[in-house]
Amino acid sequence: MVINRERYVNDLIARRNDGLIKVVTGIRRCGKSFLLFRLFRDYLLSVDVKASQIIPFAFDNDEDLDLIASYYPDEPTKIYLDNKRTKYVVNAKKFRAYIKEKAVGETRYYLLLDEVQLLDDFVGTLNGFLRHDNYDIYVTGSNSRFLSKDVATEFRARGEQIHVNPLSFSEFFSVYNGSFDDAFEAYSTFGGLPYVATLADDSRKVEYLRNLLGSLYQKDVVDRYDIESVDSLGVLMDILASNIGSFTNPTKIETTFQSLRGVAYHHDTIARHLGYLEDCFLIEEAKRFNVKGRKYIGANSKYYWTDIGLRNALLRFRQQEPTHILENVIYNELRIRGYEVDVGIVEAKEKNEKGTYATKQYEVDFVCNLGNEKVYIQSAYALPDRAKRQQETRSLSLIRDSFRKIVVVRDSIKPWSDENGVLYLGLRDFLLNRDALR
Repeated sequence: MVINRERYVNDLIARRNDGLIKVVTGIRRCGKSFLLFRLFRDYLLSVDVKASQIIPFAFDNDEDLDLIASYYPDEPTKIYLDNKRTKYVVNAKKFRAYIKEKAVGETRYYLLLDEVQLLDDFVGTLNGFLRHDNYDIYVTGSNSRFLSKDVATEFRARGEQIHVNPLSFSEFFSVYNGSFDDAFEAYSTFGGLPYVATLADDSRKVEYLRNLLGSLYQKDVVDRYDIESVDSLGVLMDILASNIGSFTNPTKIETTFQSLRGVAYHHDTIARHLGYLEDCFLIEEAKRFNVKGRKYIGANSKYYWTDIGLRNALLRFRQQEPTHILENVIYNELRIRGYEVDVGIVEAKEKNEKGTYATKQYEVDFVCNLGNEKVYIQSAYALPDRAKRQQETRSLSLIRDSFRKIVVVRDSIKPWSDENGVLYLGLRDFLLNRDALR
């Protein structure tokens, strides 16, 4: 089954032959290798690039490694890093010799390299290729170093990042055999990792997600950062999974550990661990933003899961709160579309029961920015009556600027605007129409 990832293919096309190393990042199993080796390769062939000009190489594939074994036979193809021979890097000299034999003359060659972190001195080797004008280089990697948000800096300002997300709902729906409602239930339960989307059996989806979660947790966080408080990190992930859409911070989490578990877990350590989980793209932080004051408010943030299926797997599919899952799905869709997303706070002075005025805070679920474009969005599972509608839109009514204000509703409704200019948009329109917010 081929799932079209048009946006990412176009991102690669736009950067073709620009003299930089294209670094494809993303959470494990989000489709980085398929993007390069199948979709982008097919594009190159379609624009008359010859197959001989495309040099794919996967550093974790023994068949590919056998191709370079004949070079410098007195040196190993793999160089082992520990006595157990479980970790290795690939001999850079052999790889360079292999590429130089394949790339003859001044013809343009496209290097598509997977798991490149297994190449010895990959930064120096790839930067060396850039000294030749006829190489265009695209790489992926799956260890934490390549999952990190700052990976492009590894290439000394000669790299640029193309970040790949799990499937958007529209990509998922394009290969789903069923109705929109059934598709959304499946997507909000098992998430948008491409392989999961190809599986028909729910038990296989569950097993795959649990196994992948263990790999993400162990290899990309615990092993890389040599974390000793493994149990505490696991509970931290449980807390984040159980509290989608709730404000929190390291100090609050520290208090929770102390009161409920009697465990010392310092807020500085928690802050570092949150950063590690973000660096492997497992979660994202949405900061608290004062809309009227136009400034960030410290202390509290919300955390959303990059893939809702992994979140559900962590909780063994026991906490299926539809309102919170809907909010997470909307957040992910906004990020996939390129928006920077914050959580908005609007303050208003209102008369209380005592007849005095007090400042009250109202929340805007998402404050979204893309260049000069801004849009305010509320997530609503249902709006059964006028009172509920007024409750959901109170924060939007307090914002006096001219940017769009939208309520995304789980129900299937026709788009309509109220007397205050707030647009009500059904979830189907929001997820399937990329221009719905414009």
